[in-house]
Amino acid sequence: MAERIALFPGSFDPITVGHVDIIRRSVDLFDRLVVAIGVNARKQSYFKLEQRKAWIQELFADDQRIEVASYEGLTVNFGKAIGATYIVRGIRSAADFEYEKVIAQVNRDVSEMDMETLLILSRPENAHISSTVVKEIILGKGHWGPFVPEVVQRDVAAGKS
Repeated sequence: MAERIALFPGSFDPITVGHVDIIRRSVDLFDRLVVAIGVNARKQSYFKLEQRKAWIQELFADDQRIEVASYEGLTVNFGKAIGATYIVRGIRSAADFEYEKVIAQVNRDVSEMDMETLLILSRPENAHISSTVVKEIILGKGHWGPFVPEVVQRDVAAGKS
């Protein structure tokens, strides 16, 4: 039986408790889950790529099934390169569903292999959390701690980014 490899792509800028929950809830479905940080040269990230990788590696250091990688270009091309046949995405709202449905359909059309997208519903307590919102709260000097894992809280409080 072929190894079941899934890709969980995102910016993770920063990783949130919602991301962590989706990763923990989906990992048991696969032999390997690659948390893939997409690098977009046209988009300015708030946190450095290496910092985002380090957070994810620290968070999941105890689970050998979870790997961290970064990539540029199309998600399906990266997925093909690592042998992934699944893409995992978290859904917070109906708007997320509509967006992710279109992306999943396009991914199937442009990939040269079957790559299924699995949509996992966010828990209600995480449905309002996004990296964008967290960055806005950090920049506005608001109370952002509950929305990110402890490793992010620690490093942001220490001035690491």
